[in-house]
Amino acid sequence: MSVYRSRSGELKLLRRERLAFEDSRAHEVLADRVGEFCAGLTEFNEVVDNKTTRLYATGVFQQLPQPEAAALVNSVYVDTGLYFNIVGPELEQFYLEKGMSACESDDMMEGLIRRELRNAIVCGSFQQSLGYIEDTIAHLCESGTVVLSPRSTRIKPETEGTDFILFDYQDLLKNERDTWRHKYVHMDAFRQTDAVVVCNPGGHVGKGTLFELGFMSALSKRVIFTEEPVGVSVLFPCEVGLES
Repeated sequence: MSVYRSRSGELKLLRRERLAFEDSRAHEVLADRVGEFCAGLTEFNEVVDNKTTRLYATGVFQQLPQPEAAALVNSVYVDTGLYFNIVGPELEQFYLEKGMSACESDDMMEGLIRRELRNAIVCGSFQQSLGYIEDTIAHLCESGTVVLSPRSTRIKPETEGTDFILFDYQDLLKNERDTWRHKYVHMDAFRQTDAVVVCNPGGHVGKGTLFELGFMSALSKRVIFTEEPVGVSVLFPCEVGLES
């Protein structure tokens, strides 16, 4: 376990220690030890929450079966309020290569702070917050992140001002039921992404996005709100803010 502080693109190692897991990979045992570790983070930061603190795990955690991994993520969130991000082998390798090319470091975290997301999907109310969403997409693209969906934010003129706007790469609706096809294509892309970024200016989360959150959770996807969510009746593992 290692503790880092990141400021202005500079990474400082604060502590590194070995933790014993008693030869058990049961999510209950892992969650208890991770929770103990997180409780000690107040030594380094007065506030430890999902806006200022990020947890990343590799190694033995990558080997957990999906149900056990999901149970671990849920347990850590309930106990600490933090999202336990299990970094897959391919993404870990991506970070290692980034760190090596940037500063000849074999520390995964050096690559991560330079480009955390390979790709992302952006969600939000396209009717009410299109400008905010466009700014978020621009911010992601500037960091090198590939936005998988939406592929464009240029609205089809025929749908502007309607309850279901379409972008220039989408075909027009056949009928009112056809809205589901477009919604499903957008949500199906969740399977391929590193993270889903939810644009919620002022904290508000729209009904359409709430619907999508259930799908994100079922896929155990990393969810990052741009602002602290309000009006969400069921709290779930997530992070707040694109810059920790």
